Amino acid sequence: MTLPDTAADILVVEDEPRIARLVGDYLLAAGHQVRLVDHGDRVLSAVQACMPDLIVLDLMLPGQDGLSLCHAIRRFSEVPIVMLTARVEEVDRLIGLDAGADDYLCKPFSPRELVARVRAVLRRSRARPPAEAAAAASEPAGLQLDESTHEARLHGQPLDLTPVELRLLAALAAAPGRVFSRDQLLDRLHDDQRALSDRTVDSHVKNLRRKLERSGASPDAIRSIYGVGYRFEPELLEGPA
Repeated sequence: MTLPDTAADILVVEDEPRIARLVGDYLLAAGHQVRLVDHGDRVLSAVQACMPDLIVLDLMLPGQDGLSLCHAIRRFSEVPIVMLTARVEEVDRLIGLDAGADDYLCKPFSPRELVARVRAVLRRSRARPPAEAAAAASEPAGLQLDESTHEARLHGQPLDLTPVELRLLAALAAAPGRVFSRDQLLDRLHDDQRALSDRTVDSHVKNLRRKLERSGASPDAIRSIYGVGYRFEPELLEGPA
């Protein structure tokens, strides 16, 4: 049977049988192919044996935990990852996204919401909007960004960015001098109407500034506009005079 264009090969990593079956059934009903893994130590071999289109990854697993697995997968692949966890604290959300996860869902969750999140993440990973393509052609001097291959360089030096940080920098660099509110940046990073704190954007901007500064840029290349949001100033990529 030919699968619809929106179908994907999804690896579900979950050690609770009831949740694994529930998630698998809903993803199958949505037209996806599903493989199940219930132990952290089997995940990397499963990913490398047959690269999935997306991974649904539980944080708390027997053997290797989800956070370390996310870091390990990001060393060789940019496959989209949706993390599941029973931890609800905001710091855990930030840690998960900084590890390279593309989305984060806390238990208990609606299986329908998970399917919607999977659909949104797949849509972002499969196509770059025209505005992003145009931005790539007009990047500031010294800055090279390619979301399709997850590569970022400043003055020839690689920038070790998470997928979320890369999308954030691409959004800012596409419109130098424009002030973006935190809500606008959240919309750019996540198009599924989740409720996230403004602190999420602040955390990613802080990490971006640190990484840009390591490559010679001024931390003010991403400037804070009090009470509004952030503005990208490409002339400061060369660092302070």
